[in-house]
Amino acid sequence: MKKFLWPLLIIFISFFSFNSLLRSGYIPMHDDMQPVRLLQLDKCLKDGQIPCRWVPDLGYGYGYPLFIFYSPLAYYVMEIIHLTGFSILTSIKIGFIFSFIFSGLTMFLFGKALWGKLGGLVSSAFYVYAPYRAADVYSRGAVGEFWALGFMPLILWAIQNFIKNSPSKKNGLLLSLSITGLLLTHNLTFIAFSPVIVVWTLLLLHFYKKWNYIPKLVISVIPAFCLSAFYTLPLVFEKQYVHIDTMTSGYFNYLAHFVSLSQLFFRGHWGFGSSELGPFDDLSFSIGVIHWLILFISIILLIFNRKKIKNKLSFLILSFFTGLFFGSIFLTHSKSTFIWQTLTFMKYFQFPWRFLILTILSTSVLAGFPIFLLKSNRKLSILYASLLIFSVIFFNARLFRPTRYIDINDQQKFSGQNWEYQITASIYDYLPIFAKAPPAKPAPQIPQILDGDSQIIQFQKGTDWQKGKIVTTTPTSTIQLPLFYYPGFKLWLNGQEIPFNYQNELGLITFQTPSGQNDFIVKMTKTPVRLTGDILSLLGLLLLFILYV
Repeated sequence: MKKFLWPLLIIFISFFSFNSLLRSGYIPMHDDMQPVRLLQLDKCLKDGQIPCRWVPDLGYGYGYPLFIFYSPLAYYVMEIIHLTGFSILTSIKIGFIFSFIFSGLTMFLFGKALWGKLGGLVSSAFYVYAPYRAADVYSRGAVGEFWALGFMPLILWAIQNFIKNSPSKKNGLLLSLSITGLLLTHNLTFIAFSPVIVVWTLLLLHFYKKWNYIPKLVISVIPAFCLSAFYTLPLVFEKQYVHIDTMTSGYFNYLAHFVSLSQLFFRGHWGFGSSELGPFDDLSFSIGVIHWLILFISIILLIFNRKKIKNKLSFLILSFFTGLFFGSIFLTHSKSTFIWQTLTFMKYFQFPWRFLILTILSTSVLAGFPIFLLKSNRKLSILYASLLIFSVIFFNARLFRPTRYIDINDQQKFSGQNWEYQITASIYDYLPIFAKAPPAKPAPQIPQILDGDSQIIQFQKGTDWQKGKIVTTTPTSTIQLPLFYYPGFKLWLNGQEIPFNYQNELGLITFQTPSGQNDFIVKMTKTPVRLTGDILSLLGLLLLFILYV
């Protein structure tokens, strides 16, 4: 029972971050596509499309390759919740609650390894109640980024266990799975966090003088990249087939979204609006008074207690996370424009304030340091830990609430104007390049007869396939399917694979039928890249079994 005490305490401390999600009703969020994404994944899995790549209803009903590009792991977990009997909307809320608790637990594990149990508890509380996390859930609805926050401390903890303790099977498995989790949860967070992983690893290898562990570390990381390859390979090698240019232009140009120092440190406004040009956004980017104060308290304590601290690793840890704090803050400010212009791939972050994920990570880790200094005086350390935890909850818990509640169920969410909004919103994000422009009206329910005399006798539509019977009474007839072309689609007519074209305004699959009754089926197949990714993922599972079971 004693081993469950700390996890239960973390859940109790975290309660005020998610208690607003326990009420009935759905919460509004900027990214109101979360319900339809989960619905599409649900349809994919029930249709046998595993892994889910092409979704049938988005793109105004013509479908598009959402999960080739959109990080899928959080949706698979929420789908498991949904399959237990919860509605789609409730499953999303439960998913957020789970992630609050998960990130609190992982930060506790990492903080405990650095500062002891009480210090880890303080770090956990600061991580859960960081203001940016409230914005992530109750304003933005950023599922992927929010879930990724749970994997960052887990990876750092896994690396520390591996290097400090031993490269055991348990530690190797933990490292592999934690990196896999981040890769599949939010690709942008993985990119932003990768330098942190590298520097943290080098720091520990240097301190513990275990450079001979490098080959073992590499062996532990290989399964992670293999396991995630079903997603990462198509993501990298098929991006040229969609209109991704719209994701970095106009509103999404990073130059419009730098934040000022006053927004980060002093502005007390809390809003639920969007990020706008200039320092008057209605979305808060505050680090939090308690969070930035604890950073400076930690630095001052270290300076005045440096002779008392025998563990030199504490100096390295404090220096590392202090540097991470200021480095991540710098990347959110316009003074870092030259870095963004030099590293052109950074334009895909869209919003420089995304780097606040590293800011809250660093301040939360450092929050446990004062308790570490007091470890010789248990009563005093308990007192100060309680004071810090109470303070961060008292000042920040009020931020963890939605602007309002919406009385709506799944049926209402996925019908009428709500449905039309969801299947057309962000339509350009993953629109195949073969479509010159997005469709202006919903996809027809059946194939269209462009010329000749034909009749659609039967038509069925799955998640990544369509099939039917067509009776043609003229020598030939041209049929157009309500389906965007994308590499991998193949068409069979009367059991024989036939060529088709998609040289039309919307890039729709179009083919000809001869006179008589014709059976057709079109289905998305695996391209060499997707097949390679799937095989590597299966090999990754096998490799995990060989290495760690």
